[in-house]
Amino acid sequence: MQTDNRNLILRMVALPVLLGALAGCVGYVDGPPRSAVYVPPPPVIVPAPVMVQEEYVYYPSQQVYYSSRSRQYIYQDGRSWVSRPAPAHVSVEMLYRSPSVRVPLQGAPSHHHATIVQQYPRHWTPSGGHQGGHHDRRDDGRNNGKRGRD
Repeated sequence: MQTDNRNLILRMVALPVLLGALAGCVGYVDGPPRSAVYVPPPPVIVPAPVMVQEEYVYYPSQQVYYSSRSRQYIYQDGRSWVSRPAPAHVSVEMLYRSPSVRVPLQGAPSHHHATIVQQYPRHWTPSGGHQGGHHDRRDDGRNNGKRGRD
């Protein structure tokens, strides 16, 4: 009977130990082991800025630009560039009678002025002797709100 008791005690002790050992070996598995992997962010694509080319009328004798889009005169006033509905130092009539040339520019006239002055100095006149009246699409108030020579 002692042998039976021993076997019973051995089974009672061994069975839980064996089950605990097996349960510890199986464990919970939810996927492969995790490791530190760097994944770079997707590239950011920034579109290039669109530069709009605007056509100005340039009056070399006064170094004044006229923008028909904004209906403003752009010129240097001292060390600053200004944009106004009419130039301060000369009448619109005087500008209209003076030689002018259309200049397409990307960006403000102030960025291109040094080049423009070299191409069209103060005493420039167009070939063929035609003077003034080149900006017929502007509205300087003389046409009662009408644009151009309507």
